[in-house]
Amino acid sequence: MSRKVSPIFYAISGTLLAALILMLIPLPDWAGPWRPDWLAITLIYWAMARPEHLGVGIAWLLGLLVDVVYGTLLGQYALGFAILAFITIRFHTRARNYPIHQQAMFVGVTLLPYMSILLWIQGIQGIQGEDPKSWTYWAPVLTSMLMWPIVYKVLRAVRKAS
Repeated sequence: MSRKVSPIFYAISGTLLAALILMLIPLPDWAGPWRPDWLAITLIYWAMARPEHLGVGIAWLLGLLVDVVYGTLLGQYALGFAILAFITIRFHTRARNYPIHQQAMFVGVTLLPYMSILLWIQGIQGIQGEDPKSWTYWAPVLTSMLMWPIVYKVLRAVRKAS
């Protein structure tokens, strides 16, 4: 007996793949620090809009994929994405009812622990990345917040079409 796959599965998978591709597109040196964390905000959207389809386990597996693609410590992004999904799912009923500008603030507040975990793991490994005291490390949080209204409207249209 074959099981029919829900159209929302294709919508979620396609948008997460598109977000991963957006993360991998090379940018000029001056624009690199300003790249929004496309995959994280796409994950936040789907965890907020359809928490029954995208849980902590899926976020963990997505993080493992990102770890493999980036060549980082296996589990680094997995832990970050799992915590990101947990926070979003925990507060999804409240966050869905916020106006769009408050949702953008929610995205920023949710991305801070995610970025802090990545920083902590890099510190344990002794990796010298961006200086956390510098604005360039935290710039993706700001740009992700600014891009949230656009991402929200695009992903909402995709969700409604599926």
